[in-house]
Amino acid sequence: MKALLAALVLAALAGTLTAVFRGRPEDGATASAKPGGHRSDGIDLAADITAFTSHFAAGRGYREPDRADRRGIADAVGLVLDGHRAEAVRRLSERDFTLTEVRDRVSGHRYAEIADRTETSVTPRGWGRVYVPLDAPARWSVQVPHPVADRNSERLGVRVLRGAPGGVLVLAGAHRRAGRGDTADVAHRTDTVFQAVCAELARRGMPAVQVHGFAADSAPGYDVIASTASGSLGRPDGRRLADALRARDFRVCRAWVRHCPLEGTENTQSHTAENAHTVFLHVEFAPALRADGPASDRAAAAVAVLTRSWAAAG
Repeated sequence: MKALLAALVLAALAGTLTAVFRGRPEDGATASAKPGGHRSDGIDLAADITAFTSHFAAGRGYREPDRADRRGIADAVGLVLDGHRAEAVRRLSERDFTLTEVRDRVSGHRYAEIADRTETSVTPRGWGRVYVPLDAPARWSVQVPHPVADRNSERLGVRVLRGAPGGVLVLAGAHRRAGRGDTADVAHRTDTVFQAVCAELARRGMPAVQVHGFAADSAPGYDVIASTASGSLGRPDGRRLADALRARDFRVCRAWVRHCPLEGTENTQSHTAENAHTVFLHVEFAPALRADGPASDRAAAAVAVLTRSWAAAG
């Protein structure tokens, strides 16, 4: 009887250990679920990001990061890019960030989602998210510095991400007027997590397209304003993008040909890319091109002409 009881105890213990080890995350994956919960069968990335940004508002939801925070998070992104996910998780945890593997059901692509753990707290810091591809080498980035403030720019950013493999999405974590003065306007500050991450990508030579939105009356007669901002290195790519947009019946103001409003010449990420000798495009889209519908589909398809070439360049 004692022998039978001992056998039963050992069997139960073995079953428990098996369950524990089967449930361990793979190297580099976070052991805790991300706030909001990601299902193992995938997410709709656009819906997930829209839910995240739905709480953004002017006047609240941003705290200025210090140098150690900015550098620590950017370094962790670099570790993910280099395949050192376990060390990245450790570094991110020191900054109260998480790393969660997600799969976008629409595109089928897998990403390492790097997110601020304070997103759902009463006083979020607003330092944003980064999505690093896990099923293709990272070759390019799409940057969204003004979600909600540039309405639906975050949704268009996801569409651009889905258009080609190897894209890194860098998403600001607060409304551009959330902080004191212009501290949360990440497109015009050097002291943000957004800028630190974009600088890391530029240092690695990744071309970038930064998605903005303009009011219809800001540039009457145009659907898109395409610019290389402060640099000129990206002009061949800018021409390719402008041609693809025009081929889809969009009216494009080409800032390297004539004066256009909202050219982004003071854009911080543009200056960083120029100093790193990396291609950067600053692209403003009219409201119809950012809202869900055929116009947005066509706009994303035009950008994909460019990003697919970046993905293939290796």
